[in-house]
This record gives sequence, structure tokens and C-alpha cells, in this order.
Amino acid sequence: MTERQETGRLYGVGVGPGDPSLVTVRAAELIGKADVIAYHCARHGRSHARAIAERYLTGGQIEERLMYPVTVETTDHPGGYRGALDDFYQEASARLAAHLDAGRDVVVLAEGDPLFYGSYQHMHKRLAHRYPTEVVPGVTSISAAAARLGTPLVEAEEVLTIIPGTLPEEELAARLAATDSAVVMKLGRTFPTVRRALERAGRLDDARYVERATMDGERTGRLADIDPEGVPYFSVAVLPSKVAALDSSGRPYTDPADTAAVDAASAAEAPVDATPGDVPPAVGEVVVVGTGPAGPLWLTPEARGALASATDLVGYTTYLDRVPVRAGQLRHASDNKVEGVRAEFALDLARRGRRVAVVSSGDPGVFAMATAVLEAACTDPYRDVPVRVLPGMTAAHAAASRIGAPLGHDYAVVSLSDRLKPWEVIARRLRAAAEADLVLALYNPGSKSRTTQVGSARDLLLEYRSPQTPVVLARDVGGPTERIRTVALAELDPADVDMRTLLLVGSSQTQWARRGGGAEVVWTPRRYPEA
Repeated sequence: MTERQETGRLYGVGVGPGDPSLVTVRAAELIGKADVIAYHCARHGRSHARAIAERYLTGGQIEERLMYPVTVETTDHPGGYRGALDDFYQEASARLAAHLDAGRDVVVLAEGDPLFYGSYQHMHKRLAHRYPTEVVPGVTSISAAAARLGTPLVEAEEVLTIIPGTLPEEELAARLAATDSAVVMKLGRTFPTVRRALERAGRLDDARYVERATMDGERTGRLADIDPEGVPYFSVAVLPSKVAALDSSGRPYTDPADTAAVDAASAAEAPVDATPGDVPPAVGEVVVVGTGPAGPLWLTPEARGALASATDLVGYTTYLDRVPVRAGQLRHASDNKVEGVRAEFALDLARRGRRVAVVSSGDPGVFAMATAVLEAACTDPYRDVPVRVLPGMTAAHAAASRIGAPLGHDYAVVSLSDRLKPWEVIARRLRAAAEADLVLALYNPGSKSRTTQVGSARDLLLEYRSPQTPVVLARDVGGPTERIRTVALAELDPADVDMRTLLLVGSSQTQWARRGGGAEVVWTPRRYPEA
């Protein structure tokens, strides 16, 4: 009986970004001992991975050149581009399997790291479950690019996002706006799209460019200055760490005058002193950011990016506490009842060149800070300060999603707070909405000092609605104490409602039912019955 021959071992070996001296000791050892050296290449036949590993080859090894049938061009393969590559990977893995079955050890070279956007991974998926396999990590182009720029990629709690430049422009812009730091891979022909995405995300000025890191012909610079005609595939865009630059003592730099003024203004709940008309040359910006009803899961990518890139955050203490602390970023918290003061304070900071994010819960344009900021911004000395408003998930929509679709037809949004308008106005608007048979979203229904509004609104609405009309009580939506329940309008108890509760009152058409497992749903049909 013939003894079965032992198979060879498969090695996926990362050879780093380009400089042969960055090949790891383990990688060099395996390259020198392997029976077969395999590497991928385009149809020109040259392999960057082989060029990096050449000094470690012995000269007597079998070489398997795995030449791609296509790279970016079109193909007449019946399965298209993907079909052509799948056939190639199958044929290439079969060639390597023949060596492994014959007992030969096979090293597949990979630029950078084998399992990071590497061609080796296609061999790994087809062979690793059949043969003893080892993957040897390599220095990635990301690490090489950061090293050549001499700039930290991420510090402290910053998040690094790695993005292929082949994504659609809008997707690129959204991801670039939402992250702290980023590296965009696979530039080349995608460079114009990536540049536009960086500009749309407001990150172009921060972006750096690295071409052929650690290779001959290396080039670095500001991405905004790069000619798109000369950008090769072996290049990356880098958004480095945004942590504040260090001064000579090693501490994050902040302007002492800024700090003193901010501290004084915060303590007195008064805006920073400024001379009308005396606008510094470098005017910053105020962005009013909607953070949604609670927590980071409700943030839009655009809002997340604005919060991350701001030099200063201004807002009500409770809302500021939802935003992660970032090194070098100043936070200016105040009481909830000083919206006008807070708005002027933010605009004064922007007049001194700061990038200010005014933090608002929900959507900033719905009973929130956008109005206060814009009202102040349309007066002297703030008319020339750039102001943007970024939308957020408003509480009514968040609450509706938790119970079904009570806002599925026409609805009205009314605040029950009579601090800024008389109750008679609120009652008139409630009556008009009730007569029109609109679903109602009631904000600011009650607080410790406002205890009569909910009862008064209930009694008024009962003049027009059935006692069984569903009312959704949504408290702390998205927060740790979230509670959503539905009661009949006649049974609405003001004692169950506080400032963190939002009420959704159905129309005559709103349905209230239980589904399988007892799940409660409320929805308003989109079709309204004929008169």
C-alpha cells in the first residue's frame, strides 16, 4: 500500500508598501524557503509584489505568474467583468492546488497586507479550507502613508474610516463627513470623484495626498493642489487626526484670550464682548446641528461630521452631554432658558474665526435653536457670519416610528408651551386642527411649572374627537428610559406626561390594533374617505 504524500503548505505573505526593507523577518524567511513563489500581475506582466520581494528570492524556485485577464477595461466574457475574474481566480487556484498536492510549499506574495484589499484573499477563500495555511501580515499602505506624512492618523477616541474610492460620490461624501479621520484607497481614475466628495463633505482643506509611499517616485502634498491627470492607482487620500496641534510645551493649544472670554461668558450667561462692525478678517462659521431625539444612532452623517470638525460646541448642558468629548475642542454649556444669549455667544465666537456647532436636540428648526441663531444672525454685527442649519430626526417622527405610522396622513405640529405665546393662541390652533381632522403631534406638553396644558388640550379635543381616539405617549424616545404606550383620548391622564414626553393624537381615521404576540400598532391610512 502506497503511503499518501503529504501536501504542501499555503502561505499568504504580505510584503509591505514598496520598500523591500519593510518586509517582515517572517515574510523574508518564508520567501527564501518556499518551493513556489506566486504573484498576481496585470497583462503587462510586471508585479510590484515580486519586485519588492526580489532580494529575498533564491533563484531556484518555481514562479507562478497569475496574470489578470482584465483590470478596468471591458470584456466579452459571457459573465461580464465579474465572470471573467471568477474564472481567472478558479484557474489560478487550481494551478496552486496542483503544487500543493505535489507536496510543494507555495508562497503567494501580496503588496501591503494579504487580507487588506489584497488579491491573495481570492486564493485564500478557495484553498485555505483544503490545505495547511498561514497568513503573514504586512505593513499596509495606510501605515506607510501616515509615516511619510509624519502626521498621526488617529488619537484618543478618534475613529479611522477606510474607504474605497470606487464608491459613488454621494456615499463617499457621507462617509467622509461622518468620520474623524479617513484614508481613501484606490485613487487613480477615481481621483476627481474623491476630490469632489471631499469638497462636498467640507474636508478638502484637511485632505493630504500620498503617492507611491516608500517607493521610487514617492510624492506627498495637499490633495487640493494635485493635478488629477497624473494620479496613479498607488496613491491614497488621507484625512489625518483632528486633535488640536500641540504647542511647544506639549499641551493642546488654545488661545488664552478665547478661554478667558469663554469662561467669563459662560459664567455670566452673556455673550462675548465685541465691537459692532469690528469683524476680524478670518470669520468662522456657525452650524446649527440637529442631533435627533437621543444618542449617536440618530445622528446623520453630515451632523456627525459637523460636530467632529467644530472647534467649539455650544448648547444646553443635557444636549452637549450626548456629544463625545474630543481633545482640543472647547465646550460651552448653558441653561435651557437662554437661547438668545447662546445664539449671540456662538456668533461672537464665529466672528473671531472659530468653527462653532450649536447643538440642538431633534431637528434644530422644530421648536429649537435654529430660529434663535438666525434671528440674531440677521442683526448687526452678525450679518456676515456664515450660518448653516443641519437637519435632525425630530421627536414626532422618532416617536411615530416606534408605534407604527400614526403620521401616515396630514398632521399638524403644535407646542403646548405657553411661555412664548398665550394659551388662547394655542387653544385656537388646536381647535382649528381638530376641526380639520388632522393628526396632532404635541410638543412640550407639560413640566413641573406647567401642569394644566395637557388636561385643557384633552378636554378641547374631546369636543371634536371620539373618546376612543388613540393617543400615543412617547417618553425619552431613543433614550435609556424610553417608554411608548397608547391610551384612549378620554383616558389621557396629565399626571403621566412630563417635559420629556411627546403626544401623538390620532384623527378620526387613525387605527389602533394589536398584532401577533400582542405588539401594539397605530397607523393613519393614507386614503381619506369621500365626503
